[in-house]
Amino acid sequence: MRSMTKKYPLTMFLIIVLLVLAACAQPTPIPVLVTPTHDSTTETQVPVVVPPVSATPAPTDLPVTTPSLAPAGPTVTFMGPLIGGEYVLPATSTPRPSLTPLPSSTQPPETTAVPLPTDAAPVAPTVTLPDLDSNRIGIQLDPTLDQADWNAAIESIQRLGVKWLKVQVSWKMLQPNNSAEISEDFRRLEIYLESAYNSGLSILVSVAKAPPWARTNQAEDGPPDNPQALVDFLNLLMGEIGPSITAIEVWNEPNLLREWQGQPFNGRRYMDYFAPAYQAVTVFSQVMIADPKNNRTTPIQVLTAGLAPTGDTAGSRDDRTFLQEMYSAGLANYSDIGVGFHPYSWGNAPDDTCCHMGEPPGWDDNPHFFFMNTLEDYHQIMVNNGHAAAHLWATEFGWATWDGFPGTAPEEWMTYNDRWQQAEYTIRAFQIGQERDYMGPMFLWNLNFALLAGLVENRDERTAYSIIVPGSACVVDVNSPNRTERPLYWMLYDAVRPDTQLDKYDC
Repeated sequence: MRSMTKKYPLTMFLIIVLLVLAACAQPTPIPVLVTPTHDSTTETQVPVVVPPVSATPAPTDLPVTTPSLAPAGPTVTFMGPLIGGEYVLPATSTPRPSLTPLPSSTQPPETTAVPLPTDAAPVAPTVTLPDLDSNRIGIQLDPTLDQADWNAAIESIQRLGVKWLKVQVSWKMLQPNNSAEISEDFRRLEIYLESAYNSGLSILVSVAKAPPWARTNQAEDGPPDNPQALVDFLNLLMGEIGPSITAIEVWNEPNLLREWQGQPFNGRRYMDYFAPAYQAVTVFSQVMIADPKNNRTTPIQVLTAGLAPTGDTAGSRDDRTFLQEMYSAGLANYSDIGVGFHPYSWGNAPDDTCCHMGEPPGWDDNPHFFFMNTLEDYHQIMVNNGHAAAHLWATEFGWATWDGFPGTAPEEWMTYNDRWQQAEYTIRAFQIGQERDYMGPMFLWNLNFALLAGLVENRDERTAYSIIVPGSACVVDVNSPNRTERPLYWMLYDAVRPDTQLDKYDC
């Protein structure tokens, strides 16, 4: 062997190099065949989960400019209760985001004093604020903002002190043309979520709204025809952004027909999508944790879609029935998931249970319209199906109020609560949730939809839930370039800081 090396030194060197390169080459990903854990009356192609070899790092020098496909504003989510076939949804609006940055006058306070005008009389809350765990509190933010507005919103969340951020990912906006597309909107979301995650926030991503190319039925919104398309999108999303994602919610309110057009309208069919999506996220998490450069030791938490609290109508399926159908299709087999729900309560206090039948007025004649009834009903369904160890995640909830906004409220029930009731009810709801060991994080809807241009003027329901509004000194002014906070913002600020006691929560 020594003589051969002397005779052919260059040849032997090349052979050794080739052998080393072959040993270091990345293996070809092995497709993982996913079979749903239950029978289905609808035949679908078995999805294939392909674990990415490693996550693609996000570009750090991508210019953030106005997208070529202009964002149409946040996904319209109308929170009015669906109580009968005669209920008519408000018209969909497509506003553009405001481009005004957060004014310096509302930067985080350096002390325990609220940075509001000092010449106003203090307004004391009517409740004693509890000490809340910020690690179990989140808030939803619309991601279709320009860079300045996104930065301002993240600063507002950091100042507020909650630890979770939720964004709903509109699949059709990120991939309007084909399954391989990584659009400018996709890259912008990547940069936004990575920056938010690196700032210390935990990120919940809710994936919904399949693009037209993936659906035969083009009415409203819905899932793709084939669950494999959802798996492919999740693999791409996680491969690009996965290390910055803490939890993924698989769809949004599939018990509303406007979110589930084109497929059988029941919880069993939803599980045909959830099962392979869960497997895709699980496989990716294993790969991500094994790669030391990701600096992740925990898997991405998988959540079922938050269901809308509603009964059976032409446009909705009772959420309790839908959840039981999910369990009948095998949901209890997933021991490490969270169960999403949306415990809205309209004009009813969080401690209230059904029914008042007019006292106080409002949506009070049905248990679907009560925070406490929804919370207890879901937990009981989980217990009945042997899934009591799983956690409930309130992926959306809140109280709306038209207090301070111009014009007539879009729905009468939005006049039942003023801004103080909005604050007190929400704080109490967080307290109720944190008193229960089966509750996971709770996400307030929403931070700042009232700032999106045209929404308040168009009487858009989303604005009534917003805790940051246009105006200054706690006075709403839709023409103002500034922004101010409702009392809920400062009550929550106080509640997540045990050593802080503000002397007022309004101007």
